[in-house]
Order: sequence, then structure tokens, then C-alpha cells
Amino acid sequence: MTISFFDFLTQFFSNSNFFIITILISGVILVNGWTDAPNAIATCVSTRCLSPKKSIIMAAIFNFLGVFTMTLINSTVAQTIYNIVDFGNDASSALTALSSALIAIVTWAVLAWLFGIPTSESHALIAGLSGSAIAIQGGLSGINGNEWVKVIYGLIMSTVLGFGMGFLVTKIVENICKKTDRRKTNKFFKNTQIVGGASMAFMHGAQDGQKFMGVFLLGVALSNGYTNVNTFSIPIWLMVMCSVLMTLGTSIGGYKIIKTVGMKMTKLEVYQGACADISSAGCLLLSSVLGIPVSTTHTKTTAIMGVGASRRISKVNWKVVKEMVWAWILTFPGCGILGYLATLIFMKIF
Repeated sequence: MTISFFDFLTQFFSNSNFFIITILISGVILVNGWTDAPNAIATCVSTRCLSPKKSIIMAAIFNFLGVFTMTLINSTVAQTIYNIVDFGNDASSALTALSSALIAIVTWAVLAWLFGIPTSESHALIAGLSGSAIAIQGGLSGINGNEWVKVIYGLIMSTVLGFGMGFLVTKIVENICKKTDRRKTNKFFKNTQIVGGASMAFMHGAQDGQKFMGVFLLGVALSNGYTNVNTFSIPIWLMVMCSVLMTLGTSIGGYKIIKTVGMKMTKLEVYQGACADISSAGCLLLSSVLGIPVSTTHTKTTAIMGVGASRRISKVNWKVVKEMVWAWILTFPGCGILGYLATLIFMKIF
């Protein structure tokens, strides 16, 4: 399954179902730029290694490179999201369920953004799709357990590895540089952090870009009446569109999340920001190679927690962490219920 740019434009203006699903998925990707993509550049901005404008430009370039490169090497993450639920054999009903899930995801993300809380759009996406699948199938038969297991692995991996690597890398750097003049190392770590921020943006594209492109191609298949498409090819124009929408979202509303992640959770020095970026990028690279969908939000924020805790536990603002953890905990049931209810309502209407 794939679609050329010419076919995309033709169907966008001639197929109402295709038009609606494209707008909804574009909205979800845009909101991801608001709430998820800013995590990649939060530390670069908070430590003043780069201005917000330059950080956003950097994120745009490396988000696309991440989407493009990882899709060519390994598109397993996109395939996992594509196959995580089964909306049944009725394409029209399945399209209604998918649309309901996307509405639920946007609603949840916007509510979190209003409070400046960095939620995981990856988990919102999975929860919304699952809630809609349960509604349309009348039970758990709409959930692909084998693919869902990968999500659980990813949740554990992003949390444990993120914190652990952030803590460990910071300790190693501090021991190596403990006798070195801080003024001499600041320039090195400033450049290192820029590289780390670019790496995070790259891995964000590799992970989240694939997830949303997988959902987009699911919408393309359903809009054309196909419910049993098992393989697909991601076109380059879709990679570009996904990257542009993410960047636009970050430029519009990303600063709230940058402030929470990069400034409120713990005060970071330049070398600590570099440690957080390198640690979280490494975790995302490992999970992408393994084909496990993980949350870039969880990975980056837990890495920052690990960096802060490496000096003293009290260096972390646990009140802010508590708010984020509650948002993470509530995302699965909250967005799942929204997807479930929205599907039931739209099925009655349409």
C-alpha cells in the first residue's frame, strides 16, 4: 500500500472521506509538534545553547532526516502502529472509528498543552486507536495483543533506560572532568549539547514520524474501501509533510512544553543538558532499531530526572514530575475512553 503525491491531491479534492481523514491526521501531527516535539530541543533552549528560533529550525531539519533515514532502514515502528488494532471488515465503519480516535487524541493533547504538561502523543495515539477499536468490535477482539506487548516493553524501556542512562552518563562525565576548569569545558559541552539536541530531533522523527505516517496510510486504505492491507511503502512526500507539520506545531505552541521540561523540572547546566540529550537519543536509537514504539516524552523527561538526581534527589522538582506522571498514567485510560465514547457517538450519528 502506498500513494503518490498526484493521487493524494486528486483524492484530497474529490473524496470527502479522504479529505476528512487527512485533515484529522494533519491535526494530530500538528498537535504532536505542540506537545511532543519540543522535548527534543527543550534543553538546548533552557541552557541557552541555542535560541528558540534556531532550535526550531534545527528540529525541522533533523526531524525530517530522522523520518527519512529510519524509514529507509527499518519501518517496523510504523508497521506496529498500523497493525495494533483491527477495526473490522466494514471500511466505512472503520473509517468512522479511526476519525473518532484522532478527534480524541487532539482533544487530550490540547487539554494537556493548555496546562503546559508534556504528555506522550505516542501513548495517546495508541490509547485512542484502542478505545475506538473496542467500541466498534464490541470487545477486546479489536486489539492486537502481540503488537500491544511492544508498547508495554517500550513504556518500561523509555522510563528505566531514560532515567538510568541520564544518571550514569552524568556521573561518568563529572568524574572525567572533575579536575578540569569549567570554563574550558563549557564550549565543548555547548557544542555537544547542540549535537545532542539535533540527535534528539532526529530520533523524534524516527519514532513519532513513523507512527503518524502509519496511521495516515491506514486512513488512505480505509478511505478507498480497503480493510485488509498488510504491507505498505511510505512515500518521501509524506515524510516531508509530516516533518513540516511537526515543525509548524512546535513554532506555534511549543514554548510551554520547553519551559516545563527544560526549566521547571530541574535547573540544568550546559554539560547536564548535553548528558540528558545524549542519553535520551541513545535510548530512542536502540528502541527504533529494535522496532519498539516508545515515547519520546517519557525518554527525554526521565533522562532529565536522572541527570538532576545524579547530583541530589532534591535537585529535581518532584511537584512538576508528579503532575507529569499523573498525566502519563491517565493518558491510556483517558484517551482510550474518549476514543471509545467518540466512536459510539459518531456511529449513531452516521
